[in-house]
Amino acid sequence: MTALIVALVFALVAVGSVVFHLLTPWWWTPIASNWDYIDATITITFWITGVVFLAVVLFMAWCVFRYRAREGHRAAYEPENKRLEVWLTVATAVGVAAMLAPGLFVWSQFVTVPAGATDIEIVGQQWRWSYRLPGPDGRLGAVDVRLVNPDNPLGLVPNDAAGQDDVVIESDDLHLPIGRPVRVLLRSIDVLHDFYVPEFRAKMDMVPGMITFFWFTPTRTGEFEVLWAELCGTGHAFMRGGVHIDSAEDYQAWLGEQSTFAELSQPTQLGAAEPMR
Repeated sequence: MTALIVALVFALVAVGSVVFHLLTPWWWTPIASNWDYIDATITITFWITGVVFLAVVLFMAWCVFRYRAREGHRAAYEPENKRLEVWLTVATAVGVAAMLAPGLFVWSQFVTVPAGATDIEIVGQQWRWSYRLPGPDGRLGAVDVRLVNPDNPLGLVPNDAAGQDDVVIESDDLHLPIGRPVRVLLRSIDVLHDFYVPEFRAKMDMVPGMITFFWFTPTRTGEFEVLWAELCGTGHAFMRGGVHIDSAEDYQAWLGEQSTFAELSQPTQLGAAEPMR
């Protein structure tokens, strides 16, 4: 009787897991970029591991019931079974290869930036995000961490002509146009950070002293929350932000309201007013 109850529990766990997956409200967030490949890879991995999970649990349930202790039955001892070992080795290898192959395919696309992608920069620091967009020349200027100071928080090189028209955005939301691929350059000026928007299906660690990157193409307009995916200190929870995916017209209107590095670098002018005495 005990063996039957244990076998039923195993079977209920297997069946309940499938039912929970089909009825769960915790589905993935709606995709908002071109990386539906990542969802497909996760789905393939889920089905492979799910089938193995069901097979193992149901097999355990069958074994518990089939080989339960009964009067007059004696257990057989079989230390080796080469045929079974070969089958398990082959099946495991095929399963692992089936899970790895889609991931390698997606990774190859993930690190291959398409021609014509626009470079933007995201800078992480305790406890905020800053952004830099290229100006009319389409290029980002050079940076030097030794130049980081309150007046130049991103460390742009002042005498680099390519950086004068760079759009600098501090402590505000990032806006991007829909349908245009962007390469996101990631930089940290203090500790490890990680810029993550779940709907983009793309993220990468921000390592001090390195420039990492990922790319994506926004596929639908909307406002998306930035998550802080790397514990970076006591103010970690305050590193909130947002990304707005705009139509081309809305993006240009927003971009026209932003300040360039050259404008932010101009000294404060008192105009014709007399100095205070």
